[in-house]
Amino acid sequence: MERPEIDWDDTDAFTAGAVGPEGRRIFFLQARRGNEVVSLKVEKQQVSGLAEFLDGLLEDLPEAPEPPGDPVEAPEFLEPDEPAWVVGNLGVAYQQTTDRLVLTVQELLRDDDVPAEARFPLRREQVMAFVVRARELVAAGRPPCQWCGAPLETANEGWCPCAN
Repeated sequence: MERPEIDWDDTDAFTAGAVGPEGRRIFFLQARRGNEVVSLKVEKQQVSGLAEFLDGLLEDLPEAPEPPGDPVEAPEFLEPDEPAWVVGNLGVAYQQTTDRLVLTVQELLRDDDVPAEARFPLRREQVMAFVVRARELVAAGRPPCQWCGAPLETANEGWCPCAN
């Protein structure tokens, strides 16, 4: 079965968001181009890891051919009806000719089907805004246990099973 492929030449907006109550939030990466919106389900750790990786990558990029524009705010997250698919692999490449970071996202599959794949070219300003938004989103969750790092159960006064 052939899976959808998204290969944009530019991305108008890119952000992360979450839906649901604390402790049961579902996380998304969301990209927009014109009227087209793509929402992909991810794990909280994937959002956090992507933000940290992109932040480090921004520091290692060659100097921008043009001075960076004003910092942009993260675009509004549009609550999706349902995700296009669940993210398995994330990859990032730098396209020097356009000065874009290209995020490659591959679908998580349980069998031998061909995974869906998306490529979103991102401007430096979009990446910086994503990093800020992703960090805020992750920090807004339950605090981690000081011993094991797992999220604390706020309904049980911050209890963690490792405290036994």
